[in-house]
Amino acid sequence: MQRNVKNIAIILAGGVGARAELGSPKQFAILDGRPILQHNIINFTAHPYIDHIILVCADINDEKLEQIIGGHKIDDIVQGGETRRKSAFEGLKAAKKLSEDIGFNIGHIFIHDAARPHIPAKVIDNLVAALKNHVAAIPILPVADTILQTHDDVYDKIIDRNALRIVQTPQAFDFDIIYNAHENWDQDFEPSDDAQMVHKLGLNVAIVDGDIRLKKYTYKDDFMMDGALKMPNIRIGGGYDVHRLISGDGVYLCGVKIDCDKALLGHSDADVALHAATDAILGAIAAGDIGDHFPPSDAKWAGASSDQFLAHAVKLCEEKGYYLSNMDITIICEYPKIGPYKLKMRQRIAEICKVEPEQISVKATTTEKLGFTGRGEGIAAMANVIMMKKEMAI
Repeated sequence: MQRNVKNIAIILAGGVGARAELGSPKQFAILDGRPILQHNIINFTAHPYIDHIILVCADINDEKLEQIIGGHKIDDIVQGGETRRKSAFEGLKAAKKLSEDIGFNIGHIFIHDAARPHIPAKVIDNLVAALKNHVAAIPILPVADTILQTHDDVYDKIIDRNALRIVQTPQAFDFDIIYNAHENWDQDFEPSDDAQMVHKLGLNVAIVDGDIRLKKYTYKDDFMMDGALKMPNIRIGGGYDVHRLISGDGVYLCGVKIDCDKALLGHSDADVALHAATDAILGAIAAGDIGDHFPPSDAKWAGASSDQFLAHAVKLCEEKGYYLSNMDITIICEYPKIGPYKLKMRQRIAEICKVEPEQISVKATTTEKLGFTGRGEGIAAMANVIMMKKEMAI
């Protein structure tokens, strides 16, 4: 009995994305609400011609992979090689093993760079049509820009663009042909795609219409222009903190000292309200929490005034292009009384944050004698902030 014929997509996601300067592999970057690699998986899964998907990754144990794959069916995840060619061959070997384990023949292989997240179904259709008469097919685009050849960093000559084409992926092949090309590669250069290897065998590679949506994300600007790295115009953050009350000569709240027979226990001045406000701002820009920036294990912050913590958080926001739209603080305690100091507190926070007092709200409430604050054992504070992009300022 003849075995079934299946078609396999191999997604090459083994690069580290050094040119993108993202600090992590670019295939994990968020684009249009989901990781770039996930776009690849969804697009191939949705096409009826693709029966199986194999991922080739730099680190098959990366915990992000499980989150990205989610409920999508991936038949195998394999470790990539030192070069793109070697990674593609690892994928091909995995495809061969999959066919042997399950019991099917491989018809066509689609090899795709994960850096191209958007894969129009029409391009796959074009490749499938071309494979009826050829052993290999690739999508291409015409060159729209003027192409200049340089020499010693100066203008040399213009290259005729009419005969030039931009090569894209996925590239489609007869399995036996591309496997043989990889297995017997003996050239002294590393090919930048798989079609070059088939061409070196003396075989024709068909060309089909590509799509501008198959853009390759390589440099940081590619991500910036398409919004992958752009933070939203409005960011919201929340913070919460608690400190124990002890005997003393006054408590600091919102940068204002309230003279009384209590003090707040903490490594710094224990200004619970400013700590909550600091965490709210740091949270709005996903910059960790106050302990990450000012660890209590560091002796230099012993007794430190908390206004510098809040100022630091505001500075980080400014560096990311945000400003404080408004802040709302709620102090939870039975003692001391906050009412007489609320205006002064608003003014002090506004001064630290370089905004107007009208943008700062300070409220106080009790827990009706319930819990640790109700028993006078400590003070809690909550803070919420809205940060806005500077270009939105009127």
